[in-house]
Amino acid sequence: MSAREETVLSSPIESPDFQDVGAAATLSVSRRHFLVGATAILSGMGLLPWLEGCATTAPPIETEVPATDLPWEELRKKLSGPLLRPGDRGYLAKALPWNRRYAGTRPAGIASCRNPADVQQSIRWARANRVPLIVRSGGHSYAGYSTTEGLMIDVAGLNGFAYDEKTGRAVLGGGARNANVYEALRPLGRAVVHGRCLGVGVAGLVLGGGIGFNMRRFGVTCDLLESTDIVTSDGEILTCDRDRNPELYWACRGGGGGNFGVNTSLTFQTFPVSELTVFSIQWNQGLEEVFAALLALLPKTPDRLGGKVSVRVSADGSLAVALLGQLVGPPSELRGLLEPAYSKAKPSVERVEVRSYWDGQTFLSEEGCPEYSHESSRYVYKDIPAAGVATIFDYLRRWPGTSIGADWKAFLVGGAIDRTGRRETAYVHRGASQLSSIEVEWNAEDPKDLVLENLAWQMEFHQAMAPFTSNESFQNFIDGSQADYLRAYYAENLEGLVAAKRRYDPSNTFKFPQSIPLSI
Repeated sequence: MSAREETVLSSPIESPDFQDVGAAATLSVSRRHFLVGATAILSGMGLLPWLEGCATTAPPIETEVPATDLPWEELRKKLSGPLLRPGDRGYLAKALPWNRRYAGTRPAGIASCRNPADVQQSIRWARANRVPLIVRSGGHSYAGYSTTEGLMIDVAGLNGFAYDEKTGRAVLGGGARNANVYEALRPLGRAVVHGRCLGVGVAGLVLGGGIGFNMRRFGVTCDLLESTDIVTSDGEILTCDRDRNPELYWACRGGGGGNFGVNTSLTFQTFPVSELTVFSIQWNQGLEEVFAALLALLPKTPDRLGGKVSVRVSADGSLAVALLGQLVGPPSELRGLLEPAYSKAKPSVERVEVRSYWDGQTFLSEEGCPEYSHESSRYVYKDIPAAGVATIFDYLRRWPGTSIGADWKAFLVGGAIDRTGRRETAYVHRGASQLSSIEVEWNAEDPKDLVLENLAWQMEFHQAMAPFTSNESFQNFIDGSQADYLRAYYAENLEGLVAAKRRYDPSNTFKFPQSIPLSI
């Protein structure tokens, strides 16, 4: 376990709000002057109310009936899995979201579902008793939308796996996580487009599109989704594929998790894997020149290369450029491709290894331990010019500071992703070269004022990058501060998603602050 993970896991979780945290960490405050200017800008943008409102916890969704007056025992008797209420053993571990900044919102009940029938009973009970519900698989909603003050439908128990050797198709339960994918597909020598974070739920990954280091060769995860079973708001189970319920199948391929129902199984077309070169490279000098070279060369590399490039500022204020990824090819080819960056400066850290595919994923993966963070994204459709590079470094050098760090990063996209048209699936972001994001992280001990300053800094940074990127954002990096979020996530596919919402969830049972609405 890394030092960062130890810090996060040892932070207080029973009283997570900033008002309850301990003494302020010893941090440099020489850059605090930023907050005044940023606050003025945010106020002009109309975003300051969000900034103040979400600094501690997500806005609660109130029940229409007091939780204490609800017939919880009735639901308990209908479930094959446990129903957890506040105070029950195991409740807190299930209730807490991955992003601890939203840990103050706790469900009145958690239905731990073991099969689709449990999901059906949970939905029908919630609707009959006018209780808002939310669905959780891995709990990694960046904006805390997988938590509620009503009923949480936890599908983590639906993590089964089946494989058909004749077709190469794999069936995963709706509660499977990336770790389950690794374990199930490793002995088969097969893979799908998967994430690096082992704790992320596969359902959430694919429903929002799904990115991974294989996507330039095989498309985003939802491009490999052959069918899915989903429990709708009326408690019925529908099988969705190209022939059955095709409108809902289309919506499930990029329309975002939690919008149309509870996906209890997912069938993917897998592909064979073999040896590859994995790499983790870092530069501590010549940063602007190296970074500009990487941004220029990476989108032009073969689709066999997948990865992300980032500029990170650490708690001590130091900057570094990092490149992480994989290449289906030898190390000599990788070094040849990266020569324009190597010619600018020698790496400070260089790990380049030839491994079998799944051993390589062990090299690249991360646990996905709980954290306090906020992330905003923009797709890149054109080359980022020198002015854009200068903006990135300018903002990172003016970072207000936390006890963790912040970064600007870009995942390589394009390739096979663009072989599918923008309207063919709900995932619309075809034709981009990179998916960029700005992330800031902190600890529970960091002062509230400092966290607010960081959020203001990040939001201004996000706006400053608009001229160099696009107005499209990744729905799986869901962001409570994103302006015009529905168009940013879905662009011209929004109308089709609204039509699917009206047809399959006319009661708007599945809703959260940025869910697909019944009308626009």
